[in-house]
Amino acid sequence: MPPLRTALLQSSGQPGDVAANLTVLADAAERAAATGARLLVAPELFLTGYAIGDDVPRLAEPADGPSAEAVAALAARHGLAIVYGYPERDPERHGVVYNSAQLIGADGTRLANYRKTHLFGCFEQKWFTPGEQAVVQAELDGVRLGMMICYDVEFPENVRSHALAGTDLLLVPTAQMHPFQFVAESVIPVRAFENQMYVAYVNRTGPEGEFEFVGLSTLAGPDGTARARAGRGEDLVFGEVDPAFLAASRENNPYLRDRRPGLYGSLV
Repeated sequence: MPPLRTALLQSSGQPGDVAANLTVLADAAERAAATGARLLVAPELFLTGYAIGDDVPRLAEPADGPSAEAVAALAARHGLAIVYGYPERDPERHGVVYNSAQLIGADGTRLANYRKTHLFGCFEQKWFTPGEQAVVQAELDGVRLGMMICYDVEFPENVRSHALAGTDLLLVPTAQMHPFQFVAESVIPVRAFENQMYVAYVNRTGPEGEFEFVGLSTLAGPDGTARARAGRGEDLVFGEVDPAFLAASRENNPYLRDRRPGLYGSLV
C-alpha cells in the first residue's frame, strides 16, 4: 500500500467571511492535488474563523449545508479528501451549535463528521455544546482515519481510545494559541509515539480577536518524530503517512501489547 500524501493547511483565512475561506481552501486544494496529495486538512473552525463571538449562531450550518456542498464539489474536482472545521448547527435542537470537523472524500462523499468533546475555555463553553462520541473514524486509501479537534488531543485517554480502535492517522484541526505552543512541539509527537499512530495537528496562525495562534502545524509519526512541521506563518506543508512503516513500528513497539487494563479501572 503506497504512502498517503497529506497536506496541512496552516491558515486563519479571513474570520467572519465564509466565501473568502472557501476560496483559500480551493487554492490549497489545487496546490495540494498538484503534488499528488490525497488528503488536505484545514484548521479548527476554518470555515468561519475562530474568534467570531456573536457571529457563531449566524454562521453555523448543518453538516449537509451549503458549505459542505461547496467543499464536496472542491474535493471531487481535485480528487482529494478534505477535512475542515466549522460551527455545526443541529437542525433537530434549536440553538444547539457544535464545534465540528467534517471529512469529505475524494469523490465528494461526506465520510465523517466529528463534534468536539472537550471544550476549551469560556469562549467555547459559551457558544458550543460538547459532542458525545469520542471515536469517529473513516477509511481513505486503506488508511483508517480518526478525528479530534484541538483540546481533545491533550487528554491521553482520548487518544488511547483511538489507538485501541485501530486509528492509523489521527486528524486534529486545531486553534492552538500562545503560550501553549509546547503542545505542538512536544505533546503531539509523544501522543503519536505512545499510541503508535500518525497525528496530523493543523493549526491557525497569527492574531485573531483576543487570541494569538502559534502555527507549528505538525505531522508526527509513530516513532515520535515530526515528519512535517510548519513555521509560525501561513503555510501549506506536506508529509507521507506510510502504512508499511506504521506496521513495522507497531510490531517493534510493545506499548499496546504490554498494557494491563485491569489495573486502570480507576480511570473511568
